[in-house]
Amino acid sequence: MESTLVILTRNEIDGIRSLFDKIPFNEFDEVFVMDCNSKDGTIKFFEDRGIRTINQRNPGRGNAFIESFEKANGKYLVFFSPDGNENPEDIPKLIRELKKGYDLVIASRYTKGAKSDVSDDPMLIRKFGNIFFTFLVNLIWNVKVTDAINGFRGVNKSRVKKLKLDAPGYEIEFQMTIRSAKLKYKIKEIPTIEKKRIGGERKAKTFKLGFRFTKFLLKELIKGRNF
Repeated sequence: MESTLVILTRNEIDGIRSLFDKIPFNEFDEVFVMDCNSKDGTIKFFEDRGIRTINQRNPGRGNAFIESFEKANGKYLVFFSPDGNENPEDIPKLIRELKKGYDLVIASRYTKGAKSDVSDDPMLIRKFGNIFFTFLVNLIWNVKVTDAINGFRGVNKSRVKKLKLDAPGYEIEFQMTIRSAKLKYKIKEIPTIEKKRIGGERKAKTFKLGFRFTKFLLKELIKGRNF
């Protein structure tokens, strides 16, 4: 099996109702939902449409990624969160670049032709925090990326296994980018237009995440390639 689309959900019924018809399911050999204890009808929505839903064993975004790697049969995986921020029109672009031979493909909000949503970030704290942490990744590990943190991405499953990802929370994408840089993986970015969130609420808290990302970066710096 060549390709798998993983839809990550946690109470995203408003977003998925709006975006479902725009998701290019026919681009993939396998599709499933990795759900974290949704109570708003998200699971029933997918089940009614014949989409396989997997109940996440352990909470946390990182665990959603890790458990998805265990369940997916495809060689190439694309991760999509239907909260409105991520544009489903970019999904085929991610899978296309993976098939060209890239190990990690990131939908960047900060490269040329891209745009990040700042509707709930009026002081641009989250935006500049993302840019700052990406700058540090580039400086320390000699890589050239513009968005080290965005979770809208695609991966080559066999290559990702070698990264031994173990971050249980929102650091998972950051860890994936850092360790890919450490191992000199082929990383590609595509520009994406991040849209306004649809329903629900943002689950990641800006200042708390900034502290956690700082600790995490230092830990990865000390660890080196011993993972």
